[in-house]
Amino acid sequence: MTFELLEKLENKINQAVETIALLQMEIEELKEDKVNLANKTEQLQSDNERLNAEHQQWQDRLSALVGKIEQAEENVE
Repeated sequence: MTFELLEKLENKINQAVETIALLQMEIEELKEDKVNLANKTEQLQSDNERLNAEHQQWQDRLSALVGKIEQAEENVE
């Protein structure tokens, strides 16, 4: 009877160790995913800033062109 209990206890301990090992592997994967997502977020923020700057440049250029067109129209009249 005692031997059976020890075997059951050993099996449960082995299962717990396997479960802990699997959970540790999942944690490591999640940590890697977190780092990758942080890098991707940083890259996207950088791209967003660059695109916003380009957008502002285009708006400034278009405003200048519209101003020149309006000025030319006033000179024609």
